[in-house]
Amino acid sequence: MRITIPIVAVLACAAPAMAATSQKSLPVRAVVTANRLATVEPAPGMFLNARQLYVWSDGSVYHAYTAPGMVTDIALQPGEALVAVAAGDTARWVIGDTTSGNGDTKQTHILVKPFAAGLSTNLVITTDRRTYHLRLSSSAGPAMAALSWTYPQDALLALRRQAEVAEAAKPIASGLAVEQLHFDYGISGDKPYWRPLRAFDDGRQTFIEFPPSITNGEAPPLFLIGAEGKAELVNYRMQGRYYVVDRIFDIAELRLGTKKQQVVRITRGAGKRGRS
Repeated sequence: MRITIPIVAVLACAAPAMAATSQKSLPVRAVVTANRLATVEPAPGMFLNARQLYVWSDGSVYHAYTAPGMVTDIALQPGEALVAVAAGDTARWVIGDTTSGNGDTKQTHILVKPFAAGLSTNLVITTDRRTYHLRLSSSAGPAMAALSWTYPQDALLALRRQAEVAEAAKPIASGLAVEQLHFDYGISGDKPYWRPLRAFDDGRQTFIEFPPSITNGEAPPLFLIGAEGKAELVNYRMQGRYYVVDRIFDIAELRLGTKKQQVVRITRGAGKRGRS
């Protein structure tokens, strides 16, 4: 006796299983896609002699091509201190570390060598500055002799620091004569990290000098306090570590914060008496 099962019933039974399989494969495909897009391959124009120069980017996976009988040198940033090295396959790969240079030029090198061709694993290097992710693969073909990184963010920060130092070293104004300066200003109130060191004027402009820490956070706005005690904003500009106000004032306040506001008052004519 032949039993005929309608094709619609077969598809109805298979649909949930097919949907479950498809849903399970979605995370797998996401991981595969993410790893593929994050992997950075060697570029012909980025070799310095035999060393491949990668551009550092957090979260990228850098591909290192190795070969049996050859050691590939993974060089970290000079001055960077190694914390730990971990590999997925430690049975078929030789992985060690050494250093070169000394002082500020001391550099850590991770040395990798596969036991055979056709191997693949990952390598994670943690330092006091960042975490490196690498993909290691071996073949019977040529191997990378060495690889290292360039660090655009570090270069930008160094340029910014140089610019800040140069700006701070500039004179706050030209033509200032010592005999024209008046330092009889008192500074009182809270003591935040940005509290001014002093204030003075040349009879035309008022200068407020801040500590170097002013560059580490938000700069406080300046308010003039009128005869009725009302605060109003005043035009000023920041030059290096100084606020330059194009007028003379009697009382001004620097205020920063909302819920718990920090207030520092600057009073002309108070001198040392106004300091607290």
